[in-house]
Amino acid sequence: MSRIASTFAKLKTQGRKALIPYVTAGFPFADITPALMHAMVAGGADVIELGVPFSDPSADGPVIQKAGDKALAQGVGMMQVLDMVRSFRTQDATTPVVLMGYANPVERYDQKHKRNDGQSAFVADAAAAGVDGVLIVDYPPEECEDFAAELKSHGLDLIFLLAPTSTDERMQQVARVASGYVYYVSLKGVTGAGTLNTAAVEAMLPRIRRHVSVPVGVGFGIRDAATARAIGNVADAVVIGSKIIQLIDEQPRDQVAPVAENFLREIRTALDS
Repeated sequence: MSRIASTFAKLKTQGRKALIPYVTAGFPFADITPALMHAMVAGGADVIELGVPFSDPSADGPVIQKAGDKALAQGVGMMQVLDMVRSFRTQDATTPVVLMGYANPVERYDQKHKRNDGQSAFVADAAAAGVDGVLIVDYPPEECEDFAAELKSHGLDLIFLLAPTSTDERMQQVARVASGYVYYVSLKGVTGAGTLNTAAVEAMLPRIRRHVSVPVGVGFGIRDAATARAIGNVADAVVIGSKIIQLIDEQPRDQVAPVAENFLREIRTALDS
């Protein structure tokens, strides 16, 4: 059982929901990410989504795009992201870490670190660093069964997005290869856009669960404790990204981790109430 699966299984026995914060690796300071990850765990995070900076993100709104641009300008790429996970693992061997990003950095990494056995250098190195799962926004399920199998052979989960526009056929395609959890994008559009309609999410989740057996996390538009609690009542996990990025942006270095920790502690308390 993967670290992600065991985390969700443990939470289920406790009657609790997973809190999954997202931060862009290398933001707002290139070297702060491992400390920020530890602070998020202290605040109640069950799984951490770590964004891999990319110059042309298709699903990210202006807040996360700005964070990615700043991280790239500070020299943060896939190699540095894996180093951050490796550093985090020296003190935390249990909290699952999911890399979230796009195909380009993964494929560039494989080209640069090409292996003689034909296997993916990214998959092997991610597993060695302590990564537990990957979410590649622009990898459609029907085109990455081999990638999913290679990840699984290294103990990693492949996580997919579902959206309000997802058809039953697409959900079935995702169900065939997804593991760990699926991420339901609750809004049409990019991260940080729109206002969350909790009734619409509640209506959609039974349809998703008819096809998908892994836990369902919900993200996009969750900004405060009240919304998180409402989503936690119907979903298996709550994913929060843009709000955290906004809170830590422009903070002095010594306040980045405490600000994130205090915010997540509020969300954790709301989810557990």
